[in-house]
Amino acid sequence: MNKEAAETERPALSIIIPTLNEAQYIRATVEALAHVRGNIEVIVVDGGSGDLTTEIARQNGAKIIMSERGRGLQMHSGARVARGEVLLFLHADTTAPPDAAERIAEALARDAGVAGGNFAIRFDGNGRAARFLTWLYPQLGKLGLCYGDSGIFVRASAYRQIGGFKSFPIFEDLDFVRRLRRCGSMVHLPVAVVTSSRRFEGHSFALTFARWSILQGLYWAGVHPRVLSQLYAPVRFARSRN
Repeated sequence: MNKEAAETERPALSIIIPTLNEAQYIRATVEALAHVRGNIEVIVVDGGSGDLTTEIARQNGAKIIMSERGRGLQMHSGARVARGEVLLFLHADTTAPPDAAERIAEALARDAGVAGGNFAIRFDGNGRAARFLTWLYPQLGKLGLCYGDSGIFVRASAYRQIGGFKSFPIFEDLDFVRRLRRCGSMVHLPVAVVTSSRRFEGHSFALTFARWSILQGLYWAGVHPRVLSQLYAPVRFARSRN
């Protein structure tokens, strides 16, 4: 088998995107991935969209698989069919830079003890929420907090070792990172992904942020994500995001 055929057989990076009625955002996300350099595959895991999400993603070269609804469950379904040596989990409203795959490969090659990592993040728009969140996330990172909208990546071997994402309805990212750190360190890449600030748009920013902060505190206090999801449901429904 020649080199080209071998690369086609085993991509270096699998990018997994969970979706649910994301027609408004998925085009920009997958179009940006078309410019990512390297041998990658894009897997969109849909939870039963009633719009054109899957059609748009397929037209832009993504592999489509169907799953039961739930971000953690969908990402795990995507990981199970992914062929890449490294997995990158990207939200449907988040765009990656062209050198994303190269940056990940360089970071993992430098240190075999690194199990995974994430990117810097910039929230789109010029509103107060976007500016504040773009400032806030680096501060949270200093506390060791790592969220899914920052583009979490992981060696496929490490993903399998910890059992992957749990089917939690909320905070599946925090749970995943907590378990991932048990089998290796995490690296933070200075290049940024750009994500939507829509969860705070159309609502009182102070109220939405306060609710988000309270839920965070309850999670770290030991309240199960399935209980917390009942409080989070109104926010998630309002922004039509899984």
